[in-house]
This record gives sequence, structure tokens and C-alpha cells, in this order.
Amino acid sequence: MAPPILKLDDMFLSFGGTPLLAGANLQVEPGDRICLVGRNGSGKSTLLKIAAGIVEPQSGEVFRHPSATIRYLEQAPDFQGFATVAAYAEAGLGPGDDPYRVTYLLSHLGLTGEEDPKTLSGGEARRAALARVLAPEPDILLLDEPTNHLDLPTIEWLEDELTKSRSALVVISHDRRFLEKVSNATVWLDRGTSRRLDRGFGHFEAWRDQVLEAEEMEQHKLGKAIEREEHWLRYGVTARRKRNMRRLGELQDMRARHRGHKGPQGTVQATASDAQESGRLVIEADKVTKSYGERVIVAPFSIRVHRGDCIGLVGPNGAGKTTLLKILTGQIAPDSGTVRLGTNLEIATLDQRREELNPDDTLAHYLTDGRGETLIVNGEQRHVTGYMKEFLFQPEQARTPIRNLSGGERARLMLARILSRPTNLLILDEPTNDLDIETLDLLQEIVAGFSGTVILVSHDRDFLDRTVSSTIAPADPETPDGRWIEYAGGYSDMMAQRRGAVEERRKAEKAEKAKGDNASPEKSGDKGRGKLSYKQKFALENLPKDMEKVAAEIARREEKMADPALFTKDPAGFNRLAAEMEKLRADLTRMEEEWLELEMLREELEGL
Repeated sequence: MAPPILKLDDMFLSFGGTPLLAGANLQVEPGDRICLVGRNGSGKSTLLKIAAGIVEPQSGEVFRHPSATIRYLEQAPDFQGFATVAAYAEAGLGPGDDPYRVTYLLSHLGLTGEEDPKTLSGGEARRAALARVLAPEPDILLLDEPTNHLDLPTIEWLEDELTKSRSALVVISHDRRFLEKVSNATVWLDRGTSRRLDRGFGHFEAWRDQVLEAEEMEQHKLGKAIEREEHWLRYGVTARRKRNMRRLGELQDMRARHRGHKGPQGTVQATASDAQESGRLVIEADKVTKSYGERVIVAPFSIRVHRGDCIGLVGPNGAGKTTLLKILTGQIAPDSGTVRLGTNLEIATLDQRREELNPDDTLAHYLTDGRGETLIVNGEQRHVTGYMKEFLFQPEQARTPIRNLSGGERARLMLARILSRPTNLLILDEPTNDLDIETLDLLQEIVAGFSGTVILVSHDRDFLDRTVSSTIAPADPETPDGRWIEYAGGYSDMMAQRRGAVEERRKAEKAEKAKGDNASPEKSGDKGRGKLSYKQKFALENLPKDMEKVAAEIARREEKMADPALFTKDPAGFNRLAAEMEKLRADLTRMEEEWLELEMLREELEGL
């Protein structure tokens, strides 16, 4: 077994009341890909901050290998003091790190580096923060919700990048599919302590259930043992003659353990409040369009949504998902075409930006709309503190300002409010952001059991597969052009149908090519049967610039290595430069080959 490069042993941290961490451990060895899981508020982010050296525990031992480099991706990156995204990303580099790596990462994350950090969207800010922590290729990567605000193509790219990375990894995420693909070990933070499973997240839930069943059985056995000892204390012959103080002490210890045992953190218990049934036809859109200037967001699109449908909307950031959603629900008017909403609609919306939340509101005021201490849920009057407990809020939090809540708690609070309102059309825009896995399970059950209609926007592939009956996605995911297609089933079903369509198109293209090869020269000279994708065009335009930069880096290192005294004075530096040269030359060769292939493809498509 390799020695650890990071070890947190017996971490204790309390902010008053129940300790947040009470004996939690975390050990990271080279090659580890650890997913850190647990309920919202269980201390996952705090443990990651202790590992990064940002938070100090009140007790426990922290070991970081002196030569190990650690990079931490926080949920809310701080861009203060940086004029551009490139400057922010380059600040994460250490001595000897390759600045070209920043350029490579930013280009693959869809950023130029010239952006002003003050104007970044949530997704762009997360991309910039990822470039900063990935660029140095550190020994340990600590990632807190890296997929939040990212679109599906970027999440899939990140999965591939992390899989290829040599860095050890500790990641917190609500995205099941992402965790399954990047992890080879699981640390479960529960009730202040941690347990480790040396297998990836795909095995976690079955293991967790076994642990909890064994714990429940142990508590049952302890209860029976206490009953036997109490019977002995009252009726045992020895007990009547003289007190057996050792045995009495053991009984008191057992009672204390039984009383002090805390079961697993509570689960959210909730259902959606049903409104009067809507009409059978909920939404009918006929050839709706929407453009902003020359950019087409929605080309002619038609759909009929019926009562009971659950429809998912997916696509890259900026493709127009939220715009299409607002058109379908009548919040904005289309440029052309018509939208007809059904009868008796009661709409409830969960907004991805959480804009509804007033940070100065208290939880109780937000849930009751300031109407006292009670609210009506499914026709029944409920006290607000009792309703809050169903969503894992403590009664003393009723007067807490919303600004003091974590991101996951805010998401849970909005969910509590939405589910208390009578509704027959649920609009969920990125509902899975910041929710823990158990609350995601509950939301999945609510959506699946909801008698009304649901339209949701999500980048969570697992959640889509478990809930939706059809999926609306851009016709061309690489270069969205306003055309949208509805596919039957969830995300995996959509991808399978797309692959089938691609195969059919390839077969048709081969057949067409075969016909062209057999045709007369004048007929076979038809031009332009296709076009480059957005990624291909982007690469064709930017690869020459990237090649120039790499060539300049090679020349700079060649100049240093030309010094005949370098090897004698600094053999380690000479070897490092030689290794960098080898890598850069390999990168340059790869880029040249890629550019040549793309240029040949462009010429073929344009018939040059």
C-alpha cells in the first residue's frame, strides 16, 4: 500500500450544539478517486476545506505530504483582483507549471480567457474555476460540486479529463452518473463520523443499506440485553444478597449507549399538493419561433402536452432551454406561431437561480407568506415548524434568516414551499442543483407519483432517466440552431435514438457516395454534401494559433537548453526541460495531424 499524501485523523469540529464532525477520517493515496457522500449539512464541504487548509479543526491530526500540491474547487469562486478569466486561471499555476495548459483548458471549456470575471454567468464561472484547479495537474484535486451549472457536453468532457488525470481526487457531487464514472472509492460522512468503502459510488447505496440494517439490528440486540440485565437487577438471587457493582455499571453504560444512539439523519417526507385536475390538453404549441437579432433560439416547433406527461428539456448552456420553457408556459410570447394553455391550470415553478428567495426573510415567513404560524397543505392546516421538520429543518430554525442557509438548504426550502401549494403543472428548472442524493430520491418519487404534469430542465442524466417520459433536445447538440426534437423516453433513450439516426444517416451517405462513384464525372462533381460541426470549425480556426504558441514554448526551452553549462549547474532543471520539450513536441505533432485532417475534410465538403 502506498503511503498517504493526505490524512485527516479523528477530526472534531462544532459550532455549538451537536458536533458537525466527531471523529471523521479521510485518507488519500496516489491513484485514489474518492467520492465524499452524505446528507446536506453533514459536513462534507467543511471536511474538504479542512483538507485544503482553509478551515482548522478543533481537534484531530492533519497530515499533508510536504511536496504534495493540492488544488481546491470551491462552490463560489472569488474573482476579485483579476481583470480577465485567463489571469484568474493562471494564478493557480505553480513554479514550473506549463502556462499553455491554461490555454488548452479554457478553449475546451468554451472560454477565450479575455472575459471579464464580473460578467460571467454561473456556468462560465464554474468553467473558469475548473481551468484554474486543473491547470497545474496537482497531486490532489478537491472538487466541491464541480458539475453544478455545467451543461451535459461539458460534464461529459470533465468526466473524460478526470479519468485521464494522474491527480488523486476527492469529489462532492449530487450527480450519480458522474460519481459512478470518476470514483473508485467512497467515503460516507454520517452523523459526524466517516466510513470508507474501497469501491466506487455504483456500490455505495447497497452498502449503505447493509450498514444501516446491521446498525438497526445491533440496537435491537442492545435493547434486549438491557431488558435481561434489568430483569437480573430486580429478581436475580445475587442481586438480593449484595449489589454486583461491576454488572450494574455495565447496565448503566448500555442504557447510555442506547439512549445516546442517533439513527441515520432523517429523510424528507413530502408529497405534492394536488390542485383541481387540469384539462386533458395542458399545452399546445403550433410552429412557435423565437429569435434575438440574427440568432434563432426556436425554429418552428410544435408539441402537444397532455395531463400526466413528464417532459425533460436538455441541451448545452445557451441553447435556449429556458426560453423554450417560458414560451410553452406563456411567460413570453413567440415571434410567430401560437401557444394554447389548457383549462384549470395551477402552475408552480422552481427557478434555477433561486431568485424567489429574499435573504432577509425567515424560514417561517417564507413558507407561510407572512400569514402567521400555520399553512394549508393538501387541504389540512399544519403548524409551520411541524411542516419544516418534514424537510429536515429544526424548529429553532423557524426564525433563521434565509441568508444563513447553505445552497442545499435553500433548495430544500424552495421545494417545501412549492410542494405546499396546490398545483397541477410543475415547472422545475434545474431542480437537482445543491440537493443531496436522498433528497433527490424523494424528488424523483414526487415527480413519478405526481398526478399532474411536469416539465423539467436538467443536466442530471440519472434523474432524467428515472423520471421523464419524453425528452426535448436540440436537433444538433454541437451547434444549436433553434431546431428542437422530442424523443420518447429519458436521456439514455434519447442518446440511443440519436445514435440510431446517425447510423442511418451514415448508411445513406455511403449509399449516396457509392452512387456518385458510379455516376458520370460531371454528375459526381456535386459539391457540399455536408458541413463542419461547430467544434470542428472552432478547432480549425484556433489550432494554428495554438500551434504557434506551442512552437514558441519549444523555442524558449531550446534556447535555455542551448546553454552548455546548464546540465552541470542544474541537472534536475535540464531533465525537466527535456521532459517538457518531449511533451510539447508530441502536442505539436498531434495538433498538426488534427489540423491537417480537418483541412482535408473541409476541402472535401466544399468540393475544392
